[in-house]
Amino acid sequence: MDEQRRVRRERLRWHCRRALLELDIVFQRFWAREEELGDNDEAALEKLLALEDHDLWYLVSGRTETDDPQLKNMVERLCRD
Repeated sequence: MDEQRRVRRERLRWHCRRALLELDIVFQRFWAREEELGDNDEAALEKLLALEDHDLWYLVSGRTETDDPQLKNMVERLCRD
């Protein structure tokens, strides 16, 4: 992994730290099992992380859905066991 990609990934990890404990747990599990993120995955994760915690939680918990296939795929990946 080149330096620029490593830095971007670490920045994404840092932004995954959320005020809601439930989201922190979801992201901790995600990072524990994800080996590699492609450019599209990183872009989708960045879009999700731009959301407010409660809006993000509603997506992850299934209370709301998104029509964006890229975001939908990333939400599904976040929710895997």
